[in-house]
Amino acid sequence: MASLNVGNLGEYLREQRRAAQLSLRQLADATGVSNPYLSQIERGLRKPSADVLQQVAKALRISAETLYVRAGILDEREREELETRAVILADPSINERQKNVLLQIYDSFRRENGFAPGPDTDADAGAGVQADARASADDGAGSDAGGDAGTRDGDDAGAGTTKDQDPHS
Repeated sequence: MASLNVGNLGEYLREQRRAAQLSLRQLADATGVSNPYLSQIERGLRKPSADVLQQVAKALRISAETLYVRAGILDEREREELETRAVILADPSINERQKNVLLQIYDSFRRENGFAPGPDTDADAGAGVQADARASADDGAGSDAGGDAGTRDGDDAGAGTTKDQDPHS
C-alpha cells in the first residue's frame, strides 16, 4: 500500500485500517491488542511500543519500519537501510554466502559515502561467514567468483586427471 499523507501515527493507522477494510475490533482480534488500546492509539492518546506496532503492521500487511518512523522510534534513513537489507536477505535466488557478500559491499559503499555501516551486521551472519564475506569484498567481487570457478574445475577434474599433478612425477 502506498504511504498516505497524514499528520500523525494514529491518523495513519486509522487510514491503513480502513484501507484494509478492517473494523477496530477485527484489528484487535488479529493483533492480540485490546480494542480500547488500539482506539487510544488511533486518537493519539497513547504511544505504542515497537512490539505493538509490529503486531499492527503484520495484521495490516504494511512495513513495521514505516510505523516505527511515524512513531519516532526509527529514523527515515534507518528504515530505508533496513528495507534494503531485508530485500537482500529474503532473496531466494542467492545463497547465504552471496547475501553476506552483498551486505558487506553495501556497507562499504555506505561507509564510502559517509554513512555508518548497518546495524547488527555481525548478528545477521556467523562470524566465520562474515569474515569470509569481508575477505571476498576486500579482494573484489570478481576475484571471489574466480576462486569459486577454480574450485569447481578442480572438483570436476576427478581423480584420473593430471591437471594439478607435478608434470615431473
